[in-house]
Amino acid sequence: QVQLVETGGGLVQAGDSLRLSCAASGYNFDDYAMGWFRQAPGKEPEFVASASYGGGVTYYSESVEGRFTISRDNARNTVYLQMNSLKPEDTALYYCVRDRLATAIRRGRYDSRGQGTQVTISS
Repeated sequence: QVQLVETGGGLVQAGDSLRLSCAASGYNFDDYAMGWFRQAPGKEPEFVASASYGGGVTYYSESVEGRFTISRDNARNTVYLQMNSLKPEDTALYYCVRDRLATAIRRGRYDSRGQGTQVTISS
């Protein structure tokens, strides 16, 4: 079955960087767009970034544009989220998702998600 497993979260200080990874299995990774969402306590889930099946087309939320970069390695069935210049407001549970279209992920649609990895930014 489809499995998405995130790693790389942790506790860092404001201004630091983190790289999240999401390892996919159970399906043909190349056939799907991938994305990242986050959810802070007491808040609704928020779209962060998505990438097309080849990685050539990417989308970002305004809140992370210019600081975060999504990429994927189809040979390793893995999608990454490089997060730079982290802010306390980036604190959330981050989880990866898949859908056929990166634009659909941007609109909040996906058919599978991982359990997530916690990112905490101290000020």
